Amino acid sequence: MRVLIVEDDTRVSYWLSCKLQNCGHQCRLVEDGETALELVGREAFDAMLIDRMLPGINGIEVLRALRHRPHPPAMVLSAVDQPEDRIEGLRAGAADYLGKPFDFTELLLRLEGIAQRHARPHDGAHLLQIEDLVIDRHRRRVSRAGQLIDLTEKEYALLDVLAENLGRTVPRAMLLEKVWGYQFDPQTNLIDVHVSKLRSKIDRNFPRSLLRTIRAVGYVLG
Repeated sequence: MRVLIVEDDTRVSYWLSCKLQNCGHQCRLVEDGETALELVGREAFDAMLIDRMLPGINGIEVLRALRHRPHPPAMVLSAVDQPEDRIEGLRAGAADYLGKPFDFTELLLRLEGIAQRHARPHDGAHLLQIEDLVIDRHRRRVSRAGQLIDLTEKEYALLDVLAENLGRTVPRAMLLEKVWGYQFDPQTNLIDVHVSKLRSKIDRNFPRSLLRTIRAVGYVLG
């Protein structure tokens, strides 16, 4: 699971990051709401932990800004934890709300729970079209410009994850977890080999490449 931690107290954010990484998860740390909004539009995450009290745009305002955009499920962490505060956070779009101080094990279980509940393996869509690339998720068929493309099971799984995060960079570690089930990066070239084969099938002989490499980070479709 890849988690975006939005917390301006660096002691808290680094502690959370270390604890989550020890459980096999990857983390990205930011200290303000503006940066969080930018990252959510640019990179793929499975879940977000966000403090309510942030410099500039606060956590509630971030959630409201994300309402009509694709975004990961968010859990609010806050010392402001009265019933009316939790209700406001949930109404703003939070998937969960946890008061500070908190027990890490409870946080972990809740966080993994919202990530699983909000996972969108098919996003409710039968057909997904990216320019002239069409993915038929019911029949697991892919075509481009009307030409059927034969993909292996892993190539299709890679494409599906990238399509689910259209326009956002999907890190290598996230692809390894979702396609191969690795909770860590085993220093393998599996991703490079399979992405290279996938790119040769969906982009070769077409005027525009849809699958791009973001150096030292991962890959983006679209």
